Amino acid sequence: ASHVVVSLVKNYPNYLIINLDKLDYCASLKNLETVSEKENYKFIQGDICEPDFIKQLFETEKIDIVLHFAAQTHVDLSFWHALEFTYVNVYGTNVLVAAAHEANVEKFVYVSTDEVYGGSTDEEFDESSPKRPTNPYASSKAAAECFVQSYWERYQFPVVITRSSNVYGPHQYPEKVIPKFISLLQQNRKCCIHGSGLQRRNFLYATDVVEAFLTVLKEGKPGEIYNIGTNFEMSIAQLAKELIHLIKKTSSESEMEHWMDYVKDRPTNDLRYPMNSEKMHNLGWRPKVPWKEGIKKTIEWYKENFHNWKNSEKALEPFPVTEPFAQPSGP
Repeated sequence: ASHVVVSLVKNYPNYLIINLDKLDYCASLKNLETVSEKENYKFIQGDICEPDFIKQLFETEKIDIVLHFAAQTHVDLSFWHALEFTYVNVYGTNVLVAAAHEANVEKFVYVSTDEVYGGSTDEEFDESSPKRPTNPYASSKAAAECFVQSYWERYQFPVVITRSSNVYGPHQYPEKVIPKFISLLQQNRKCCIHGSGLQRRNFLYATDVVEAFLTVLKEGKPGEIYNIGTNFEMSIAQLAKELIHLIKKTSSESEMEHWMDYVKDRPTNDLRYPMNSEKMHNLGWRPKVPWKEGIKKTIEWYKENFHNWKNSEKALEPFPVTEPFAQPSGP
């Protein structure tokens, strides 16, 4: 989301871009340093799960367009904190879409995930494919989609839903697989691979996703869903080998194996999420950044910026190490 904020601030000087963020464990304001002093940028710390605060925000800031990225997103963590994921991702979305509707917002973009489809080894998902989520994170995103969609069905409130492949690039908290493997290798530690490592993922570079969101803002039709995907796919074991080759400068199979540590798998681990993104292509968007270019930039960035988060070391454990989320007490 920080990439989208930076792009909007730089490319739309006549628009005020408001960045609302709770500043949870995975957030870093250093990602916004290039725009933090710009006149058309405003940062507000706040929580989408606080209805009075959100209602007041829409009243005072006269917001026209909402891009809703806020979510708990770590799949492994969602198995241990399923209720908290439901609270933030479903309840928080409900609070936000209700306030946006009341404020007559012109467009509400809900950022979802390819994981709502569940895994598939052969079937390619399009926007009409059924939702079959297999983990609490994906389930909470699927449920939130239903809330958002209901505002279109009931009120014709102009919502748009996007479902994207795995995004990688600078700015990402190192709990996610690419920055995690990069950071481990840069610290002379092994890549921790869940299960067989044969699970395949589609990877999209951050600037390509930014372009997709800008396209959806301009061309996306209210009430529609758009897959933001790429045909570039790689297994987690192959990903580790690519990164070992680039960071450790070796092509020897035995030396690569030395840097790979197979650990137990997560409770469910979908094999693939193949998506058809023709609908986005028809709007004029396609991914442009080749893997070799994107991954090189990403490796360089983490060399300098791993410590942008005060708890980044924690993110490199094979399985989540975290405090339980704070939840408001009951009435």
